[in-house]
Amino acid sequence: MRVCLTRDFLNPDGSPGFGDIGLQRLDDAGIAWEYLAERTPELRPDQVRDHEALLLLGPQVTAATLDGADRLTLIARFGVGYDNVDVEACTRYGVMLTITPDGVRRPVAASALTFILALSHKLLIKDRLTRAGRWAEKLHHIGMGLTGRTLGIVGFGNIGRELARLAEPFGLRRVAFDPYAKPAEAASQGVELLELDDLLGLADFVCICCALTPSTRNLINAERLNRMKPTAYLINVARGPIVDQAALTRMLQERRIQGAGLDVFEKEPMDPDDPILKLENVIVAPHALCWTDECFLGNGVSACQSICDLALGRIPANVVNREVLDSPLFQSKLRFIVGKESKT
Repeated sequence: MRVCLTRDFLNPDGSPGFGDIGLQRLDDAGIAWEYLAERTPELRPDQVRDHEALLLLGPQVTAATLDGADRLTLIARFGVGYDNVDVEACTRYGVMLTITPDGVRRPVAASALTFILALSHKLLIKDRLTRAGRWAEKLHHIGMGLTGRTLGIVGFGNIGRELARLAEPFGLRRVAFDPYAKPAEAASQGVELLELDDLLGLADFVCICCALTPSTRNLINAERLNRMKPTAYLINVARGPIVDQAALTRMLQERRIQGAGLDVFEKEPMDPDDPILKLENVIVAPHALCWTDECFLGNGVSACQSICDLALGRIPANVVNREVLDSPLFQSKLRFIVGKESKT
């Protein structure tokens, strides 16, 4: 079985850009792997058609990518977001898509907590005052203590639950919105499930942790931003289009909410002249705050495990398009790889 990795795993000089991502697992399993020769924004079929599995970082995978890539059986996405993959086309072409929730759970939740701590303590403001020798102004920037405050988590899935666990020792009341979450499961963590509008009106910190789907696009729009308290902070570590960025910018400019911590944006990379970048009550990061050695190794190990499972005819964990498992096309590809019926 042959595996290819997208070229954006490498630095421009060809050296590994992410450190150890667990590729030794493929070597130990006797699975051949290579980096694609070109770095392209959208993958072409000629780049992947000689491989059974693709370890994918940033490029787009479209129906055009898969048309003619008859051997491709698995796309192992390095991360949990898969808005760069046409999932319906994957199913149609008999390609299984997996993600790596175990790898990002702690790093992304920790990045949300980092924003909470930095915003509540006005870290960047105080950094700027110190560098400018404006010590006398520190009395104008008193922070917000966390004990007894309310953390509102939008999306109580893998990352949202981990954030709730990390936040517990700080004495935060924790509430969440998720139409698919079970109240009993949330209650076992000391988290109360609320309707979204109620959460927005109550929370001192609103953390976006849900996936980007048609139903969550612009979920946090102007009307819902107006429900937030003027002392509240908005934090987004999920996907930019979940929040109406223009409406958020206006709210921040007019100080109708206290501030924001943003790791994601509607358009990435951002226009350097975007007005949100000029605001002092915003902390920003380039969709990379969770990028740590822990995150990269966890994602890589999980993705490589999916590939190893495929090589053995097993169905990996964390399959996005589980309907593909019953596809005769997918099953024939699997039999070709292992020379026997698949084991579930």
